[in-house]
Amino acid sequence: MLKWLHKAGMNPKTLQYLMGHSDISVTMNTYTHLGMDDARDEMIRLEELEQARKEIEKTKETAPMQKDMFKAI
Repeated sequence: MLKWLHKAGMNPKTLQYLMGHSDISVTMNTYTHLGMDDARDEMIRLEELEQARKEIEKTKETAPMQKDMFKAI
């Protein structure tokens, strides 16, 4: 059940407190395990972050608006 709590996104410090561990490394080494699915999910997230970064860069490359583009009537 505790591995499920970590997998569900419980903060490791909260899990440490609940388990009564004085050192976070005990909690992390006991209740967190990396599997192939976890590695794949993180690689997908990295790719999504890279795509988002590229989209942001595209918007920066467009010419900025100038004051004379619009006239107040």
